[in-house]
Amino acid sequence: MNLLNFLSNTIVPLLLFYIVGFGLLMKQNIYDDFLTGAKDGMKTVAGILPTLIGLMIGVGILRASGFLDFFCGTCLSWTKHIGIPAELMSLAVVKIFSSSAATGLLLDLYKEHGCDSFLGMAASLMLSSTETIFYTVSIYFMSVKIKKTRFTLPGALLATLAGIAASIWLARMYAM
Repeated sequence: MNLLNFLSNTIVPLLLFYIVGFGLLMKQNIYDDFLTGAKDGMKTVAGILPTLIGLMIGVGILRASGFLDFFCGTCLSWTKHIGIPAELMSLAVVKIFSSSAATGLLLDLYKEHGCDSFLGMAASLMLSSTETIFYTVSIYFMSVKIKKTRFTLPGALLATLAGIAASIWLARMYAM
């Protein structure tokens, strides 16, 4: 454990010293390279920022409007038949848009049902085996200016459904 603490405290400074030392050894102008990289990074942030703000506002509206509760209530009738708890449906929908909002829902689920419950296990597995599809697609495709996603969105949604099914199945196997 002491080795891990030592590594976690020293790895970043050692990496920075290595990069600066290597740049000096190769006779590079390190400060100008740093400024160029920072300018490029700020251009990327400025290009991505409107998409991020739109996604955060959309998720906030979904949560505040009560649509997620309505959606879960509507889904309750058919999710019971296939073995998916309705509490996980809102988590799955929010996870498609925002990982941080899904983490907030996960913490609420932990408070209500506990971390070691079936719902807690299934939710934990679900968050770790699914992706924030719309966030990822919009950020990556926007940054390289791709307008047609072709099969990316259906494939990502299919993979998310597989992750949801696998997480519920694994949580059921663990609960037995």
